[in-house]
Amino acid sequence: MATYTLAPVSLSDSEDLSRNNISAFWQNPNWVLAWKHSTLEKQIDITTKRYPRRLISDHATARHQKAIDPQTGRLVGYARWVLPDSYATTVDGEPTWPEALGPVVSPEEAEEIKRIAEATPLNANNETDPLDNNVTKMKNEVLEGKTFFVLEYLAVHPENQGKGIATLLVQSGMKEAEKLGLDIFVLAFQHGWGVYGRLGFSVERELIQDDSMYGGDGHYGVRCMIYKQPPKTEV
Repeated sequence: MATYTLAPVSLSDSEDLSRNNISAFWQNPNWVLAWKHSTLEKQIDITTKRYPRRLISDHATARHQKAIDPQTGRLVGYARWVLPDSYATTVDGEPTWPEALGPVVSPEEAEEIKRIAEATPLNANNETDPLDNNVTKMKNEVLEGKTFFVLEYLAVHPENQGKGIATLLVQSGMKEAEKLGLDIFVLAFQHGWGVYGRLGFSVERELIQDDSMYGGDGHYGVRCMIYKQPPKTEV
């Protein structure tokens, strides 16, 4: 099995990130309902234009990592994490997990990035919003009043799945969470249940919805999963 490396992302990764991420989520028959009027290539193109804004947003708390095949230099996976506000910096005032910080741009560059994103509609079909609203409600109930290190996004291109890339990306964040003493939360779609379960995440809540009225397979499943830090043992 190939050995992959992890690195921070840059604005120049936007097209590769879009192709990796949208291709991964296009496998999910429930998720893709929002774009059943579109095509994979069209959504990759749209997301490429919008992705720079995502990479510069929430710079204080967002952390990004890409997985790279060192033999080809190709991006093969991506994870985005969100720190609680109170954990964004160390006691010395330095950024937490600086190796995974997003790109820094000038105010002028930021304005141009936002302009392009706003001029590029996401093009989603909103008819499945009632299902998504139920998911959001469940997520908010689990998160309410608690402090988590959130794994907000994980994607590995279908061509690169089954090679340990997702595990590598998740474990990287788990190491940081251990240093901080934080439990981890992830809103997991069905393709990710196995990976998270193998890494010790437990199911806090599960929601299965019938999406057949929107053209789905009738089984729209989402789980709120949590990794709890093991209790410290006395030496």
